[in-house]
Amino acid sequence: MIEKLIPPEYRSEKTLKRSIAKTISYRVIVVVLDFIAVYLFTGKLKTALGFTIVSNIYTTIIYFFHERIWDKIKWGKKVYVKPVEQ
Repeated sequence: MIEKLIPPEYRSEKTLKRSIAKTISYRVIVVVLDFIAVYLFTGKLKTALGFTIVSNIYTTIIYFFHERIWDKIKWGKKVYVKPVEQ
């Protein structure tokens, strides 16, 4: 429904820079939450730090490619043709 409120000329594909920025901002939040959760469960600083570093390296890479692949999938997207200016 909300798509109908946004004029077609404002729609665009995601750029590589946007995907990178989105990935970084998301991962910063997840790193902090992962660290807090593991520290609260274990009470060990080194364990929380080690887990946070290792898990967030591979999950950041996976998230980035997941995001880029989904951007290429046409299912669930509506294509709008921008009117040609004369």
